[in-house]
Amino acid sequence: MTPALPARRPPVRPRRALLRRARTAVAALAACLLLLGVPAARAEAGAPPPMKDGFGLTQVGAATGSATNFVITVTTPQVAGEHTIRILLPAGYAADPAKRYPVLYFLHGASDNPSDPALAYPALTAAQSMITVIPDGGLRGWYTDWLDQGTAAGAQNWETFHLDQVVPFIDANLRTLTGRRSRAVGGLSMGGFGALHYAQDRPQLFGQVLTMSGANDLSANEMIIRGAVVATLTNVGTVLCGPSNGQPCGLDFGPTVSSDAIFGTPYPVFNADWRWNAADPASRMGLLADTGIAVYTGNGNGSAADMEFWAEGTAKRVKDRLDALHLTYHYVDYGDGAVWGPHCNGGHSPGCWAQDLVDYVPRLEAAFAAA
Repeated sequence: MTPALPARRPPVRPRRALLRRARTAVAALAACLLLLGVPAARAEAGAPPPMKDGFGLTQVGAATGSATNFVITVTTPQVAGEHTIRILLPAGYAADPAKRYPVLYFLHGASDNPSDPALAYPALTAAQSMITVIPDGGLRGWYTDWLDQGTAAGAQNWETFHLDQVVPFIDANLRTLTGRRSRAVGGLSMGGFGALHYAQDRPQLFGQVLTMSGANDLSANEMIIRGAVVATLTNVGTVLCGPSNGQPCGLDFGPTVSSDAIFGTPYPVFNADWRWNAADPASRMGLLADTGIAVYTGNGNGSAADMEFWAEGTAKRVKDRLDALHLTYHYVDYGDGAVWGPHCNGGHSPGCWAQDLVDYVPRLEAAFAAA
C-alpha cells in the first residue's frame, strides 16, 4: 500500500512581503469605501471627515489638524481672499456614525484668525456633546455686510458668508441637529457684537446667544465703541507698530478704508448715523425674547485705558434693557477677576474669556440637552 503523501505546506513568505500585501489590501479597501460613498474617516482613523464644496464655498487645499480639531480654508465671492474655518468635534464623533450634535458658532475678536490654535479654548475642545465652528470674521469684518463694497478691502459680505453659506455648509457636511434650539452663536469682543447681531437678525437660526466682553452698544450713547470700530477701519493704530520681525502687527487691520465703509457716517449730526443705531444690539434685545442669553464682562480694573472698562458699560446697558423687557438671562460681571480664575485680571484678555467659557459651556450643553 502506497503511503499517502504528506500535505504540502505553503511556502514561508518573508515578513516584509506579508506587510506589503497587507498595506495593499488596506489601500484597496479604502478606495472601495470611497467609491461606495463611505466617509473616509471610517476607513482612515484620525483624519478629519471629508467636506464637500457647496453653498458658494470652495475649499483650498486639504484640511489641517486632527480628526476632532481641524482647519479648512475656503474662498467665496462674498468676501475677498481666503478664509479659514476651525471645526471642533466631540471625541466620539467618528465612533458613532448615527449620532447628531448641536452646534455652537463661536466668533473671534478683531485682528484674530481661526488658524490660531489658541482660539480652541480648553472648554470648547473638552465639550463632548456639541460641535464648535469658528469661522473667519476678518481682522475687522465686524460680522456685517458692509455698506461700501468698493473699498480697497474688496467684497466684505461677512453676514451673508456666515449665515447663508457657512451654516448650511456645516449642516450638509457634518452630523448636526438643525433646529434653532440646537444651534447657538457666541463670541468675544468684536465677536460678541457679531453674536448678538446675528441672533437678532436671524432669530430663526439661533436659540442661544453668548456675548463675552462684547461691543454690545453701537448707539451714540457709546461713542468710544464707535471710535474703536472706526479705528480698525482707518487703521490709525499702525503708527504704533514697531519692526515686524516677520510677525503681523495686531494693530494692522488691512487696507485703510473710510470710516463710513460699514454703517455710513458714525457722527450723530442730523441723524445721519441712523445705520449705526439700527445695528445697535443693546436697543434690539426685544428680538431675543425666545432666545437663551448669556452676557459676561469684567471691569478693566476701573481703567479707561483697558477696553474692558468700556465693554462693561455696554454689558450693563444690555442688562438694563433686558430687565426693562422682563427677559430671562445669565449675566456675570467678574469685576477685577479676583474670583474668576487665576489667569483673569478683569481686563480684555484671553485668560478671562477662557474662564467665561468654563462657566458657559456646561450651561449651553445642558440647554441643548433639555431642547
